[in-house]
Amino acid sequence: MKVSYDKLWKLLIDKNIKKTELIKMIGISPNTLSKLSKNEFVKMETISKIALYFGVQISDIAHIE
Repeated sequence: MKVSYDKLWKLLIDKNIKKTELIKMIGISPNTLSKLSKNEFVKMETISKIALYFGVQISDIAHIE
């Protein structure tokens, strides 16, 4: 089972937000950002924080393959 955060990166591009800005906006660690960038699993709490911040569904930022 794989996870993809391509939709998250597209969302950031559309909103002109850099990945490093995401750390400050959401309050995640650089290590978590690294995991997201490598399409590794992160805590559901982190995914929920991102979705709530942007007012989207989890399926709008992550996809399980």
